[in-house]
Amino acid sequence: MDYGMIGKIQKSKRYAEERYRFQFKRFELTFDGDNNPHEVSFDHGVFQCDCEFFITHLRCGHTMALEILLKDMIPIIAEA
Repeated sequence: MDYGMIGKIQKSKRYAEERYRFQFKRFELTFDGDNNPHEVSFDHGVFQCDCEFFITHLRCGHTMALEILLKDMIPIIAEA
């Protein structure tokens, strides 16, 4: 492996530890819940989930888990 690549690998590890460098704007994923998989999306600060709880509360365990996981990498979600 050349020295240039070694430097890039070291830099990438440092970047990965500096969570503030990442700002997710939108994504989609399948969240494997305890009972069923759920389709969750995030678009410019707004979560969507196909679970029944989310439909009535606009938040659910799936979206809140992602808020915890992606802390400092997504905009702060205002309480409704």
